[in-house]
Amino acid sequence: MRMGYDLTLQQTQKLVMTPELRQAITILQFSTIELADYLEQAVLENPVLELKDEAPEEKPADEEPTDKFDVDWQEYFQDGSDIGYVGRSGGSRNEFSYDQFVTRSPNLHDHLYMQLYLTVETEQEKKIGEFLIGNIDDNGYLCTTVDDAAEQMAVSAAAVERVLQMVHTLDPPGIGARDLIECLLLQLKHEKGETYALAEQIIRFYLDDLAAGRISRIAQKLRVESRQVQQAADVIKRLDPKPGCKFSDGNDVKYIIPDVVLERVEGEYIVLVNDVNTPRLGINPFYRTILKNGTKFDSGTKEFLESKLNAASWIIRSIEQRRLTLYRVVNTIVDFQREFFDKGVKHLTPLNLKQVADILSIHESTVSRATANKYVQTPLGVFPLKFFFASGVHTTGGPSTSSESIKKMLEEIIQEENKKKPLSDQRLTKMLNMQGINISRRTVAKYRGEMGVPSANKRRRY
Repeated sequence: MRMGYDLTLQQTQKLVMTPELRQAITILQFSTIELADYLEQAVLENPVLELKDEAPEEKPADEEPTDKFDVDWQEYFQDGSDIGYVGRSGGSRNEFSYDQFVTRSPNLHDHLYMQLYLTVETEQEKKIGEFLIGNIDDNGYLCTTVDDAAEQMAVSAAAVERVLQMVHTLDPPGIGARDLIECLLLQLKHEKGETYALAEQIIRFYLDDLAAGRISRIAQKLRVESRQVQQAADVIKRLDPKPGCKFSDGNDVKYIIPDVVLERVEGEYIVLVNDVNTPRLGINPFYRTILKNGTKFDSGTKEFLESKLNAASWIIRSIEQRRLTLYRVVNTIVDFQREFFDKGVKHLTPLNLKQVADILSIHESTVSRATANKYVQTPLGVFPLKFFFASGVHTTGGPSTSSESIKKMLEEIIQEENKKKPLSDQRLTKMLNMQGINISRRTVAKYRGEMGVPSANKRRRY
């Protein structure tokens, strides 16, 4: 056998991730809000790109101008004292500006400061109160001790404790507590009678047993009936463990803008890609004209303009490709989940990315990116697109049932159960098996946990 070096030519195929392809993939997985931010940044970086203004609405030719019908009502009613109208001179008219309007709703600390200033009597109490309120977190709990506050304020611990008791009387109830037990006890002061005394004992000594649903054990230790413990537990459950969460900054509110709108028209579903909030992009005609006319530039300037023009064209094509892909994917989802849109969650069909990809002759990753972080507005509400890709459970003699459908069935069964004898997970499994759904007890327990439904022992009523 002879060994040596040889030079040969061979053709192979391989996928190369060009910058344009990476950009198209990135644009595809953007939501509506993210895409708008991305395009605004692209306009700032690329001088060839520009935002296209919407064309103003033209008035019909036969429409008469309304200027001649405008009436100066101030002048018309200037001598109208008989109908109760009194004109004002320009100097006495109250003028309003944007500075007189509140830009945001008051947060927790603003709400507490306002009450504190109406409660304290001395300047020292005011300073101590401001210090304590400043150390209250967003949940409403005090993040410092009385001794530390006294040391930092150079006052006595008794003075800090006295002001802290004032803070405890502020709204919302339970504010300024140092732990969960104190927070609940501060709110419990509004209750009276035997229920208050029993609930206070449970909070102080048996809060862990109550969280675990051990009602009988608490009743045995306190030597009362289980029904009384249940009544006290109902009172405790009405208390707020995080009173500060009632107040939040308006900037923390996140609104969902649907990427797709699904409308039902005469029994058919129409898919509309929501691009209202997406800026309309175009190519600046000035740069395109000077390149087309052959204006002389140095090689660097011409190369720069050509690269920016190509980049702008690719962005516009990528946006249109995103719109088309999103439309096709959602249209396919609607065809699969037609019974869901007609009848509700119980009729959601199991679906995976591969089924949609095979119909559209695209890759699964493309479907995944097209549905990532996107929402659709339907006649049944707003849903994430990933909601429709639900796993399924096999049934006897029929098609598979989605996990969301099973959760809906479990919710209905648990709502109709006898509260004094709640159904166990094993019993729920048998009831679903009787309906032809092959599901295990462990899966039922998993779905129940995802729904936030407690176990049978914790659901039991006495």
